[in-house]
Amino acid sequence: MRRMARTLSVTGAAVTAVAALLTAPPPTRATGTADGPRERVLFQQPGRLLSAEPSSFRTRPGRPTGTEAWRITYTSTDARGGPTTVSGTVIVPRDGRKGPRPLVSYAMGTVGIADQCAPSAHFPRGTAVEAPLVHAVIRRGWGVVVTDYEGLGTPGTHTYTVGRAEGTAVLDAARAAQRLPQARRMGVTPRSRVGLMGYSQGGQAVGWAAQLADTYAPELDLVGTAAGGVPADLMRVARHNDGHAGAGLVLMAAVGQDAAFPELGLDSYLDDEGRRFVDFLKSECVAVDTVARAVERLSDVTVRNPLDQPDWQRALRSSDLGGTAPAAPVHLYHGTADELIPYKVGARLRTAWCRRGATVRWRGLPLLGHVTGAALGTPSAARWLADRFAGKPAPDTCPRGHGRSAPGPRPGR
Repeated sequence: MRRMARTLSVTGAAVTAVAALLTAPPPTRATGTADGPRERVLFQQPGRLLSAEPSSFRTRPGRPTGTEAWRITYTSTDARGGPTTVSGTVIVPRDGRKGPRPLVSYAMGTVGIADQCAPSAHFPRGTAVEAPLVHAVIRRGWGVVVTDYEGLGTPGTHTYTVGRAEGTAVLDAARAAQRLPQARRMGVTPRSRVGLMGYSQGGQAVGWAAQLADTYAPELDLVGTAAGGVPADLMRVARHNDGHAGAGLVLMAAVGQDAAFPELGLDSYLDDEGRRFVDFLKSECVAVDTVARAVERLSDVTVRNPLDQPDWQRALRSSDLGGTAPAAPVHLYHGTADELIPYKVGARLRTAWCRRGATVRWRGLPLLGHVTGAALGTPSAARWLADRFAGKPAPDTCPRGHGRSAPGPRPGR
């Protein structure tokens, strides 16, 4: 892979910056097989807990965090509305609290598409890049559940950047966490208020979860969503990156779309080098900056460009955000110098949600790029979410006449 050597080492620096800014029971398992009646009944209930086993959460190798953690598997819904199984991690601070505590369903940014890249595999080793961000949330006394997403840690290929599948995985992770007996004893219960947090791919995931929540998971007491660096328009993001900083990520997104919609036939577009690179992506974990620059443009690894094909364009547009207003308030932020996801993509999502009546607090982060936007934008996002858990009115920066003036309980709550 001659292009794999082209890389900028920014990820490690981001972890250091974040760290500077932010100061068991036996497994339970469902029985039956995938083809048996017991499993079919389970899959009729998205968010059903299928298994749980003790795990651990570390921000660095060998460093304990004063938490209890469990790796779980749970039922969810794929991009076509069919049943699927997803894994994740539930983490609760060991602080003696018994009553209901807030629960954050946290969605990670890009980690890769090989199974060993799953957050649940990295948390025990202390090698997850976003672990300091997750730990800052936990230190507030909140429970956290982190989805691995569909196909990342479970059979099949990870449906990377497929918005609907990511959104249901985030919501069903919260449902599963509330059903975990060990977590219930530590205050994560169906009475827990729920918040969503994510950046980059995670921002897309929680954005979709926010749009779906009212119809897909109305029983969750969702108080707000904090989303940053959101790739809300995949076609625009792909065109921006093809031939620029993130062409490798465009190809990885194509792998994810093809996993959700096999009729797209990605393999028929690839040349030999493209196939080798896809095989590499499916078997290895690589830092985001390495993947982004591993391919200069799609034409270098394809016999024809899938972005020019109507079926590929339809698939990518099916993951666009902005068509539905989230019922709960949103904190949306984006670096003005984001080199991977253009600032205008985030700004247009803000406009779309405002026009549909959402309550949105918008923050542009001057001169910040994609990685630095995560490091410097997350603390204020966590403070905003803390106010939502406390029941304070949500600030609304939508133009007059668009957003709601304050959050309120949804009907029946």
